[in-house]
Formats: sequence, structure tokens, C-alpha cells
Amino acid sequence: MWRAAGAATKIGFVLIGIEPTREKEIYAALMKIGQIVELYPLFGDYDLIAKVEADSYDTIGAIVVSKIRSIAGVKATKTLARVAF
Repeated sequence: MWRAAGAATKIGFVLIGIEPTREKEIYAALMKIGQIVELYPLFGDYDLIAKVEADSYDTIGAIVVSKIRSIAGVKATKTLARVAF
């Protein structure tokens, strides 16, 4: 699921740690969040990585706190912001 971001679009990559055995359930819940434009399973310290697009970094932060972290079974997040060179 990929689409080109506009010049004003802010992008964050959110690493998500989840409780064991809840991968499919949480993946399905995250796919319902409209601002998540890509979502991939991972091996390692985190279980999923989500690409989040919004009009501001404050909005991305609000999405992480109110929509992603509020899902039962999400135990940790780490958000990385895109920069331009």
C-alpha cells in the first residue's frame, strides 16, 4: 500500500512493539487507521513498522498517542521523523 506524499505531507515511521500472540489482531486494527499508509511486520526489537502521513508532526504525534498506543496489546512505540536534505 504506497502512494506519493505531497510536498507539505509530513511522514513518520513508527516502530511498534506488541504483546506475544497478538500480531494478526493488532495488524488488522492498525490497518483501519487512515493515516497509516504502509505497515510491515519485523523481526527484532520491534514487531511492526508503520509509515504514517499527516499534515504536521504534531498530528503524527497525536495519531501515535491516541490511535496506535490505545490499541490493546501495543506495549511500546518509537517514532522516527522524515527529514529533507
